[in-house]
Amino acid sequence: MSNLLIKNVRPMGGPLADIRIENGRIAAIGSSLVADGVAVEDAGGRIAIAGLVDAHTHLDKSLLGYPWYKNEVGPRLIDKIDNERKVKRDYGLDAHVQSMRQSLQSVGYGTTLIRTHVDIDTDQGLIALEGVMETRRQLAGVVEIEIVAFPQSGLMRRPGTAELIDGGMAMGADLVGGLDPCGMDRDPKAHLDTIFAIAEKHGKGIDIHLHEGGELGAFSMEMTFERIRAHGMQGKVAVSHAFCLGMPDWNASQALIDTCAELDVPILTTAPPSREVPSLKRLRAAGVRFGAGVDGFRDTWGPYGNGDMLERAMLLGMKNNLRRDDELVLALDVCTTGGAMAMDRAAHALEVGGRGDIVVVEGETVGEAIVTHAPRKLVVTAGNVVARDGKSLRERP
Repeated sequence: MSNLLIKNVRPMGGPLADIRIENGRIAAIGSSLVADGVAVEDAGGRIAIAGLVDAHTHLDKSLLGYPWYKNEVGPRLIDKIDNERKVKRDYGLDAHVQSMRQSLQSVGYGTTLIRTHVDIDTDQGLIALEGVMETRRQLAGVVEIEIVAFPQSGLMRRPGTAELIDGGMAMGADLVGGLDPCGMDRDPKAHLDTIFAIAEKHGKGIDIHLHEGGELGAFSMEMTFERIRAHGMQGKVAVSHAFCLGMPDWNASQALIDTCAELDVPILTTAPPSREVPSLKRLRAAGVRFGAGVDGFRDTWGPYGNGDMLERAMLLGMKNNLRRDDELVLALDVCTTGGAMAMDRAAHALEVGGRGDIVVVEGETVGEAIVTHAPRKLVVTAGNVVARDGKSLRERP
């Protein structure tokens, strides 16, 4: 953590001000601030926003640095999962190198906090987790990385995976992952009982991938709610994707949304154009914590994306039909402070006392900054300058 004075900046597009960071925290926001002996950055009248938050990604999957991957994978989820395991073996993919590449690219775009799901399965064991943990160690002070031990290939359908997830938690993973209890494992009771037992054993939270749509997804969410109540894990279980919350039956989805609010279940979206997604305004109105992420990109699943959470805010706005400038600010909040709150980081905000994670962006307004998502002029993590002009100061491997 460091001290820094940022001059001539417009916090969230407002009037010109200075921001002083002391010991990694925002100490003051105001006019004509001084800080003797402290590094000074002149923002030149640009906009300051809080550090961007990628609350759902897969650092171990990226093919950044490799030649273009020609995707000829079948349409089913299991087709993509099985193909990915094969490609990882064939390429000899190094999760540390790939996670460094993606993390530093994201830092260049202004991301200062990441939650990554890391594959653990009976083919590769804990190798990917070890690689991403090494990336987390090396990038401490540059970007904060939170790790989910994720059974991408299934839990009950691949005996021995549960024991590996348990071992991953003992190694230092932060949360237990789950995946489509019905659609993948076809044994929702055993799947959910297993991940809740592992989480309870290690005193950690849970983040469940739930691609299941409609009534099937609603059923899996209701079973998850039952276990949250039974284990007293209110506020400790997040659901990623949650496509069922976008189903056409608004009465049914509203009941699920209200229960998410009651049990404090954060929802993490990637706002994919191809699927129905949870409504930002409905979740916000209900008081549900809501974050967003870039998911995987440039990998065996799909070619789209680049790690830019400001671009993701634009996609979130498009998917939710947000057109007014004040509505675009809501989309940005999901990709900054809101996402951090979904990850239990309450102090990640552009305010006095907040963590000194600041991104200086181009634009007359926040809306223009989101839509144009021009290269970031400056990225600051806990008072340390970590990127300039769209590039991380640390070279990618």
